[in-house]
Amino acid sequence: MEIDDLDDEELAFSRNYFLAKELGGSKKKSSRKLADIDVVDEQELRAAAAKIEPKHEKEIAALIASYKSLYSKWEFELRCGFGLLMYGFGSKKALIEDFASTALTDYSVIVINGYLQSVNIKQVIVAIAEVLSDQLKSRVRNASGSTSKVHQPFTSRSMDDLFSFLNGSNEEDKDCFVCVVIHNIDGAGLRDSETQEYLARVAACSHVRIIASIDHVNAPLLWDKKMVHTQFNWLWYHVPTFASYKVEGMFFPLILAHGGTAQSAKTATIVLQSLTPNAQSAKTATIVLQSLTPNAQSVFKVLIEHQLSHPDEEGMPINNLYAISRERFLVSSQVTLNSHLTEFKDHELVKTRRHSDGQDCLYIPLPSEALEKLLMELG
Repeated sequence: MEIDDLDDEELAFSRNYFLAKELGGSKKKSSRKLADIDVVDEQELRAAAAKIEPKHEKEIAALIASYKSLYSKWEFELRCGFGLLMYGFGSKKALIEDFASTALTDYSVIVINGYLQSVNIKQVIVAIAEVLSDQLKSRVRNASGSTSKVHQPFTSRSMDDLFSFLNGSNEEDKDCFVCVVIHNIDGAGLRDSETQEYLARVAACSHVRIIASIDHVNAPLLWDKKMVHTQFNWLWYHVPTFASYKVEGMFFPLILAHGGTAQSAKTATIVLQSLTPNAQSAKTATIVLQSLTPNAQSVFKVLIEHQLSHPDEEGMPINNLYAISRERFLVSSQVTLNSHLTEFKDHELVKTRRHSDGQDCLYIPLPSEALEKLLMELG
């Protein structure tokens, strides 16, 4: 083909292209709108989604088994001072919690659900400090047989004091640390720069180890070079699980459900702000509890049962809750119970008040009818 023929062919192609664009722009545009879509009821849509049968179960099981073979390596890397960051398609919640309950039984573990918008970073840091303090006191008690002196409550300390305590200076306790599991560290409740800076400072403390997951494609943009390599000290693991975001998705409205405008926005506001229980919030409380571990749910059921059987009392003494929970093998230590209570208090599911005999008692700020419904939904 000659060069002139090529030029004529390209010219004809260009002419046809612009002619098509011109004719296409003159056509009548569709009057259809997104609001015209025949959407279904939200409950019906969720029920239909729940009935979808999983595919490739054998392959996924083999994939998860390959991750479990890395548990000992992950634990070793945590002991060496690294943070673990899990990414990949699918929810990592079940995988990380299985790792924590299987390989980290010798350590205290605190779970932060970053997909909630009600996370209070100051309360989180206070909870970590309290758990670490109990751990250190237990060591001192076992070593010397005496208890340590009483310190100022962590809730009244400044952030700098809390970080100083978590960083520690005692070489003998350098192998004593708290493991902090953060589901969706890039979640809505943790995404602002101030919270990420606090989390980075927590991760840099000598008595803290971080295991976190991310799902947003732009999550790495939350951190600068210092935060990634010096403070978080991430080891990145690509662990696609192909698991559904069932728990995380409960806190967001379905865009194809009926009432996707005003009604869905209202529902989303109720769920995301969550979580101040009142007479109408048993369903919201159920959603929150379903995001916690089975043992945490069972501990909460103990509180419900006590409150229903003792409606005239101020609440349930913490010592009684610990005794029953330990008897039912729900917790192994007071530290574990404290971590569950911290989660309940963070979501305002449980409050504390003083008993007439001076004891601190726990109570759920819900009426009896709501508690009965909540107990039924928890099974």
